[in-house]
Amino acid sequence: MLLSSITSDRLILLDKPWQHRADILQRLCRLLAEQGVVSDENAFLEAVWQRERLSETGFEQGIAIPHGKSPVVTRPAFAAVRLTAPVADWPTMDGEDKVDLVFLLAVPDGDPGAHLRLLSSLSLLLMEEHHVAALKAAATPAAFLAILDSSHSAAAPHVTDARQPTLIVITSCPAGIAHTYMSAEALEKAGAARGIRVLSEKQGANGVEDEVTAEQIAQADGVIFAATLPPKGKARFNGKKYVSTTVSEPLKNADGLIDRVLHHPDGILAVGAEEAPATGSGKKSFPARLYQGVSSGISYMIPVIVAAGLMIGIGQVGASLFGVVNISDAAYAAHPRPLLVVLHGLTLYGTMIMKFMYPVFSAYMAYSIADRPGLVPGFIGGAFAGGLHYLFWSIGGGIPSGFLGALMLGLVAGVVADYLNKHIRLHKNLQAMKPMLIVPGLTVLVIFFINLYLVDPVFGGINHFFQQTIIAHGNSGALMLAVIIASLTAFDLGGPVNKSAGAIAIGLAADHIYPLTSRVLGIVIPPIGIGLATLLDKYLVRQRVFDENQRVTGTTSLILGFLAIGEGAIPFMLKNPLITISINIGGAVLGAVTAISLGSVQWYPLPAVWGWPLVENLPAYLIGLLAGVAFIAVTNVFVRYALIRAGKMHIESQE
Repeated sequence: MLLSSITSDRLILLDKPWQHRADILQRLCRLLAEQGVVSDENAFLEAVWQRERLSETGFEQGIAIPHGKSPVVTRPAFAAVRLTAPVADWPTMDGEDKVDLVFLLAVPDGDPGAHLRLLSSLSLLLMEEHHVAALKAAATPAAFLAILDSSHSAAAPHVTDARQPTLIVITSCPAGIAHTYMSAEALEKAGAARGIRVLSEKQGANGVEDEVTAEQIAQADGVIFAATLPPKGKARFNGKKYVSTTVSEPLKNADGLIDRVLHHPDGILAVGAEEAPATGSGKKSFPARLYQGVSSGISYMIPVIVAAGLMIGIGQVGASLFGVVNISDAAYAAHPRPLLVVLHGLTLYGTMIMKFMYPVFSAYMAYSIADRPGLVPGFIGGAFAGGLHYLFWSIGGGIPSGFLGALMLGLVAGVVADYLNKHIRLHKNLQAMKPMLIVPGLTVLVIFFINLYLVDPVFGGINHFFQQTIIAHGNSGALMLAVIIASLTAFDLGGPVNKSAGAIAIGLAADHIYPLTSRVLGIVIPPIGIGLATLLDKYLVRQRVFDENQRVTGTTSLILGFLAIGEGAIPFMLKNPLITISINIGGAVLGAVTAISLGSVQWYPLPAVWGWPLVENLPAYLIGLLAGVAFIAVTNVFVRYALIRAGKMHIESQE
């Protein structure tokens, strides 16, 4: 298959006077959209910018290979532009910032593989100086394509001597398209020049390619992990000298990496451990590591929330068909109707699953920061955040630290485990003790004291303050109390603050002092509003402001919101706490005040959709619900859109 099969002369532009990276990317995305390669120009442009923010796509010889992987790409393709003058704001690996030939690669999700390999071959072709020189001199788009196709030939296999030194290279990048293959090629060439056999395993968008065998691993003198993503199967190389770096480093200093792994390695991989994460974490800023950790934790936590919500939903919806309101009541554990017993069990099962939401989040947050050494300490920190210690230690009245505790303890677990793993040095005969005993043991000890003296007291104090605030305003004006209860209910979506507000609000309703209208609206408005935002963004601002994972989470949050399960929106809160909490509180307050002002009253703790018929003045209740949901949905979209625009402008101003 020729490279011209995934482009055309209409996608090759020669001698354009474009001067800025943002303008070039936008124009090429528009060109791909006009040619039917992408169905949504703005969505693909955002995918390209997301990749640009990860690492540079400018290379030597004035070449830039930006790329984006997105479901809006209808087929693999690339567009290219040759510029009349070098671009001054496109960072390159050689620091020259003189890009004058740009190839924009468009890759669909779920590509079958052959086309991905072909796109990678374009990247490898551009490493050859004579090919680049010919492309820059081509007179027409047709001649440009002919140069690309003339280079299409099978690479000659390396003829190697079994006695020569052997190195293994593992490469991977977030998109798995260009850097994955180019870094492997650069190290192979540098090795061949020194008489060193280099075996490269590419872990790209097409999965694992050229996987090394156990025999090759046994013969290898060392391993280079040139990976922006955690390498798969890293434990295969236990006992080998290794160097861990980013995927772009071989393109800058391949020879230096080979010399480093042979003579000055980062260490030796111990049995059952990863000495250091091959994510380039040591080279990333602390905020970048934190953001990566939060994103990783959220991605693993979402299935827990979905599974728990599904079980609770089945139990509650099924029970409502029998006229049962509180199926979780212990009385249904031995009910004469077997189906109600099953529905009772499913509801409790879902509640149990939900308890593991924070342990899973913190575990994988710590894992993303520190690799395997952070996994167990992170899980234990999340168990503290979920309040499991109060259950196991039979402590009544304990208030869990919730999502803020999970964030803090997951971060502490990752940072401490990473530090200990890198700085504790043992004799090679004792290496196995470090990942199995020393690092997890010391880290969980730190977690214990951090939780005992900081996390639990601080958040317990905050929750106690909120409780006293509610009690102090118990006899104040109706709208003031509505604002307080709605704010605290929406604050942490089922967390300790929410539960504290619920305890007081239900007590007031039980004494017929104050109805639960603001409480029930504060439960359902945030998850429904955030879920709706993920559906409306493209209609309100003509582009996606939520990524694909967030859109899936948003749909889940929307459904769970109607079941009065607010936890479906917690991933958004964890990723952007300040924005999400502020908007949630504003929407909940707006909805509650609107409904109460119009005369709506709800005395029963039934926020789910089947409780709505019991509301007095249901139209007023629904108007308040709609007002709060609309506020959260619209505000989320426009605030996030403004942040995206500001981020792009900042990047452009820095380049």
